Amino acid sequence: MVRKRQPSKQMRLLLEAMSAQRLHWRHGYDLMKETGLSSGTLYPLLMRMTDQGLVEAEWHEPAQPGRPARHAYRLTAEGFALALAMAEGRGDLPSTGALA
Repeated sequence: MVRKRQPSKQMRLLLEAMSAQRLHWRHGYDLMKETGLSSGTLYPLLMRMTDQGLVEAEWHEPAQPGRPARHAYRLTAEGFALALAMAEGRGDLPSTGALA
């Protein structure tokens, strides 16, 4: 049996921030600054949302030589649909299971 939960306050903040620029890849540090979430909250949440199919992640090569590669994130179509549902107050949950 699939248990459906309402998204946490932190997940709602992240969905709102990411949906504003849904097609753009975002770095975790930028998302931390925008949402006010700590790294200990943000990164596990991004990993869970990736596992749930709400966010996609990929490595981006550095813009400057000598800098490390960075993970970048953006909403999937399912993640954007959930963000829209939250913004409209419907709260329709995806059928993928429990939310972060």
